[in-house]
Amino acid sequence: MNSDLTTDHLPFIRIHENGSVERLSGNDIVPASLNPQNNLPLLIYFHGGAYIVESPFSPVYHNYLTEVVKTSNCLAASVQYRRAPENPIPAAYDDSWSAIQWIFSHSNGSGEEDWINEFADFDRVFVAGDSAGANISHHMAIRAGKEKIKPRIKGVVMKDVQDEGIRRGIKEIWEKIVSPNSVDGVDDPWLNVVGSGSDISGLGCERVLVAVAGKDVFGRQGLAYAAKLEKSGWEGDLEVVEEEGEGHCFHLRNLNCENALKLMKTFREFIIYR
Repeated sequence: MNSDLTTDHLPFIRIHENGSVERLSGNDIVPASLNPQNNLPLLIYFHGGAYIVESPFSPVYHNYLTEVVKTSNCLAASVQYRRAPENPIPAAYDDSWSAIQWIFSHSNGSGEEDWINEFADFDRVFVAGDSAGANISHHMAIRAGKEKIKPRIKGVVMKDVQDEGIRRGIKEIWEKIVSPNSVDGVDDPWLNVVGSGSDISGLGCERVLVAVAGKDVFGRQGLAYAAKLEKSGWEGDLEVVEEEGEGHCFHLRNLNCENALKLMKTFREFIIYR
């Protein structure tokens, strides 16, 4: 036994005189260290759930974002916003914008969270979301463009964007639960991002990735969004991917299926592209 050890129970544990403990077996996992010389892209993610369910702490989103970070070698901030019916729209959008402002307060290196100060590359900021979170991502980029916020958002990823497409399925939820005070119903621009009341030419980002699923009830609307953006006069780069035979947010339910892995690769390439 070494002189500084008080207990040496190989192959399980060592206890040192200074109180430090070495656990020599078990399930503790130490993640790979960050290279302090290389700042990483920063992903701001907005979860889906029709504005009424899910959160960053839901296992499906925690597991998904963990995989995104590992695969794309980026930092991720998963945003918790208030949900309906207790907090109807636009509470989710207000909270999401506040989250972006708080995250961007770290761009000068003096924010509250050291890991953002030290490791985030604010020249490579991306916002992303699925379903309702895709709508939020769109509106955050629109507001960023209007307010010319700095640093600039580099890219937006919208997966299975939600809008008024299936009126019978969403009308009651939207008008009675999510946004009961809306005068436009399911034509409200907060929901219908491809409607006549939605101007998308001022999207405040350089690049957009729109991902749709072939069997998704919202798939047609995602393609309509991409078509409208392409014709809007927006001067950025647009990429559209469609996974045939898959349903709404399929990539969350089975991270390891073939099409989910393909979509993850596309997501990774979008983020790491300079």
